[in-house]
Amino acid sequence: MVLAETTFLDVFWYSILFFFWIMAIWIFIALISDVIRRDDLSGGKKAVWIVFMVIVPFLGCLTYIIVRPKLTAQDVRMAAQAEAAQRAAAGVSPADELSKLNELKSQGVINDAEYEDLKRKALA
Repeated sequence: MVLAETTFLDVFWYSILFFFWIMAIWIFIALISDVIRRDDLSGGKKAVWIVFMVIVPFLGCLTYIIVRPKLTAQDVRMAAQAEAAQRAAAGVSPADELSKLNELKSQGVINDAEYEDLKRKALA
């Protein structure tokens, strides 16, 4: 029995095919999860999109990418929440953190070792 030799080009070609296969699966999963997360679609429309993508994966995913709105109300809301959280986090100064730590220490919530550790982290 003669075995065919595997050449470098064979390995290279199979690596490319494997890469595109993994990317196709990744895109499929990302689009299915996008359909499930959207709150502007009803349950029936979500089911239709998912069935369409499962039955005809390439055409279904391509159609969903083309038809999906560029910016949904959910996207705007999530961006506003992220921006508000970033502004809130930026508004806390080390002095505020130290005053809160002093209050916690005086109330007995944290001990001296925890206070020093948290103070070092707040000042870093």
